[in-house]
Amino acid sequence: MIPSREQILDAVRAEPDRLARRDLAREFGVKGDDRRELRAMLRSMVEGGILLLSKKKTYREASALPRVMVLKITHIDDMGDMRALPDRWEGESSPPEFIVHEGGASKKAKGHKSNAALGVGGRALCRIKNTETRPMQAQVLKKLSRGPSRHMGLLTKDGRGWIIKPIDKRQRDELRVKMIPKDAKDRTLVLYETLRSKSKYEKNAQIVETLADMNDPKAPTLMSLAAHNIPVGFDPEVINEAKAATPPVLDKGREDLREIGLLTIDPVDAKDFDDAIFAEPDTDEANKGGHILWVAIADVAHYVRPESPLDISAVKRGNSVYLPDRVEPMLPEELSNNLCSLRPKEDRYCMAVKMRIRKDGTKIDHTFTRGLMRSHARLTYAQAQESFDGNPPKVALPVLPTLVNIFKAYKSLKRARNDREPLAIDLPERRIHINDDGTINKITLKERYDAHKLIEEFMVQANVAAAETLAEKKITSIVRVHEPPSLEKLDGLADFLPAIGMTWAKGGRPSTKRLNGLLAQAEEGDLSETVGMAVLRSQSQAYYGLDAKGHFGLNLTHYAHFTSPIRRYADLAVHRALISAHGFGDDGTSKTGESRLKETAEHISDTERRAMAAERDAKDRYIAQFLEDKIGAEFGARISGVTKSGLFITLDETGADGLIPVNTLGREYYVFDEKQKCLIGEDSGNRYKFGRRVQVRLKEANAVTGGMIFEIITPPEKGKRPPKRHNRGGYKGGRGGKGGRHKGRSSGRRR
Repeated sequence: MIPSREQILDAVRAEPDRLARRDLAREFGVKGDDRRELRAMLRSMVEGGILLLSKKKTYREASALPRVMVLKITHIDDMGDMRALPDRWEGESSPPEFIVHEGGASKKAKGHKSNAALGVGGRALCRIKNTETRPMQAQVLKKLSRGPSRHMGLLTKDGRGWIIKPIDKRQRDELRVKMIPKDAKDRTLVLYETLRSKSKYEKNAQIVETLADMNDPKAPTLMSLAAHNIPVGFDPEVINEAKAATPPVLDKGREDLREIGLLTIDPVDAKDFDDAIFAEPDTDEANKGGHILWVAIADVAHYVRPESPLDISAVKRGNSVYLPDRVEPMLPEELSNNLCSLRPKEDRYCMAVKMRIRKDGTKIDHTFTRGLMRSHARLTYAQAQESFDGNPPKVALPVLPTLVNIFKAYKSLKRARNDREPLAIDLPERRIHINDDGTINKITLKERYDAHKLIEEFMVQANVAAAETLAEKKITSIVRVHEPPSLEKLDGLADFLPAIGMTWAKGGRPSTKRLNGLLAQAEEGDLSETVGMAVLRSQSQAYYGLDAKGHFGLNLTHYAHFTSPIRRYADLAVHRALISAHGFGDDGTSKTGESRLKETAEHISDTERRAMAAERDAKDRYIAQFLEDKIGAEFGARISGVTKSGLFITLDETGADGLIPVNTLGREYYVFDEKQKCLIGEDSGNRYKFGRRVQVRLKEANAVTGGMIFEIITPPEKGKRPPKRHNRGGYKGGRGGKGGRHKGRSSGRRR
């Protein structure tokens, strides 16, 4: 006979942490096939948070937790509550989750100046208040220090035992490990915590979790995702909600747009198509030479309802993350690659904007609608470009008249864009081609077609229309903000340019027109990439906010992100605001969402930066992995940075970055001249300066950190011998002083 859940709970309460499954089977006389049913019931009670399973395979009631525990904050949920897990957990089942309340925390403890702010990663001694609800409730009694921080490293073996090599380029010291998990082996990626060490010459660590085998070709991606805390995968309830979504139908309140010849133009390897475009001549006699444009965007808001599991998951991620070998999507594939992807010849829900433009590309008006569309073709950028150039491929022939109109409309938009003069930084992008087994095939420069610029301009116009509509209707939502560069950063640009023979007068109001003049001048002198990077670094960082401060780079007063709700939560928030503004349905911005807009904007600004850092790190690691077997090979490069540590270079072919340590430049001591952005030989005056093209030789490539070390082949430029220095010992570590090394050389460590 199978016992009830209540009977099992009574038995476990009487003897917590003493009864295993076989003990319970014996106590209730469960035999034969009934044991399988008992096992399933116990598993369900553990997964449901009713029972806890220890490492010894014994059970205790979940509510029988200690009354006081140390909890660690793991994240802030979409309601603003702090979620936490036990700082130490001995159970074999998943640790219980808590919502932590700060109200009862003491203001100031005796002998302490103040309590540390409690946030993600923070630890606190908490009273467990309510174990009946899920998640459980806890009250802060005392805030604690953050505890040991966790890092990622490569576990490997040397002659003395096991060591961890940190994956962070900035951490050089290896750490000794004594306790090794059973599943660990040589060249395993692990999470570790540093330990106090009695010796200053040896650092120790303990392994918290094993992650992956470094020999896995996908290890660079796994490292980058874990290093930047990118969520991977989806909870079952999120997947189930996405799977329950139903195909679109022409329901009440939607406009039928299926006869409009909308089509998609995307990269060749794209799987999610979230925007479609169409253009035709305007037949209004008052707008001769003008066009009507349509931009239709996947109606993600229909499927992702406010405060639903899908919505909570999406806001936590903030955006999709695009890595060389995979995409870690904001939404499950059931939506991102299916019902929210504008596949050709399939009906799809959409949010669309219809715009009328004049012959000169300026906009007359625009109208938003919520509709049902059907894409008439899926083209790649290359196929669209071939059509624009008069050599349409077979797939483009049925929609060729539409493509002709689209390109004519783009020419008009381009005139208006040229008059507006957005910032014209056009840096080369590289694409890493990955084989099916995860290894790198090749690295190439991404092609830049007019078709790319066309899509960008159509999307810009749609984004502007969304921002203008929200401003006109006085609706607060999340907008994209790019403020003008600060005077301090522009002064830094002005100080740098003379080092490459260019000038920038200080003072005056920054403008895109003035910066574009500088970029045009650089192109004439084969310095477009060097100056482009310098101008880019002088810019303010774009972010999401609620105040429409405009977009300096695009030279626009109103701008919001509307065109990619599959991969950016900001766009989904704008869609909801437009739904509310037009009365398109009951799935617009909720009251809770409206009250949390500021916090959401700050959060997704952070997740965007996190994603960019992970993408950059993954590329660095893949390129280092690609070049590991090319030690000793020579490459053309450009000096892309100069510091007292050495020369940072960027390879012409792959775009890989690396360091030439200052102590490898030869027998002469080199001094860093910050104003001229160069390293100058102390005796000869010969120099290596920013922006110069050089030949380099690869000495070291580390796929773990993504770092590469090179040596210079090209000799320094001849320079004027500097005047004799009478106080040579005045330099820290100068040859005349006790340090034995010049300061320019002492910092030549690897990064």
